[in-house]
Amino acid sequence: MLDHIGLSVADLARSRAFYDAVMPTLGAACQMAVTAKETGGYEGFGYGMAGKPSLWIGNGGRTKGSLHIALVAPDRAAVDAFHQAALAAGGTCNGAPGLRPHYHPNYYAAFVLDPDGHNIEAVCHRPPAAM
Repeated sequence: MLDHIGLSVADLARSRAFYDAVMPTLGAACQMAVTAKETGGYEGFGYGMAGKPSLWIGNGGRTKGSLHIALVAPDRAAVDAFHQAALAAGGTCNGAPGLRPHYHPNYYAAFVLDPDGHNIEAVCHRPPAAM
């Protein structure tokens, strides 16, 4: 249903460093960058896979309020790696890796707050046998 989502951040360089460290744990990376000159004011970085940016981090000051974004992890090890990388890159733990059976029996996730306080989740829905 969603094609992409964008977050405005207070410090673009700090957020770029955070997402550059975290996204590879989920098999994603920066796919595109745009400059203020190209767009008439917006500067940002699009993260995704196979050339398709799905998560944009851009200038414009911190998005008002906080957002919750759940990113797909290919397996539980990727959820664990995401959490570890996020903490090492300056994120704050908002829920350690583990099962959340109140959602469903195979809901394995971790939650971190990014540098702007957004709740970023990595989640794997696959059962252990499917990994």
